[in-house]
Amino acid sequence: MNELAFADIKVGDSASLSKTVTEADVVTFAGLTMDYNPVHIDTEFAKKTIFKERIVHGILSAGFISAVLGTQLPGPNSIYLSQDLKFTAPVRIGDTVTARVTIIEKREVKQILILQTTVTNQHGEVVVNGTAVIKKCS
Repeated sequence: MNELAFADIKVGDSASLSKTVTEADVVTFAGLTMDYNPVHIDTEFAKKTIFKERIVHGILSAGFISAVLGTQLPGPNSIYLSQDLKFTAPVRIGDTVTARVTIIEKREVKQILILQTTVTNQHGEVVVNGTAVIKKCS
């Protein structure tokens, strides 16, 4: 994992990562966060919902954005200041999601970066969309 200097980051730079979400991911996330909403963990309950099957926690899906920000762009030595999120479609167990971040604004004062953040599924459907504000500490 290489640290990028603020001066080396440009508007338009982007990075992404992909992951197939597993049963274990959902169960582990539920345990860590104590979010046992049955739409995420109870198959019989979920069958009676509009989704007709269990869905992944929205925040777990959004968490992949944090992984890109912390490890790739802007990467290590960055502080997550804020994030707005819009959940536009469910993620299901077995879906492969891709989190992508793109620099859309760079503020020299205080080394602030504004990034477009998007998570898509394997069909290219946007499942999470938003904007992050990051402070680069180098």
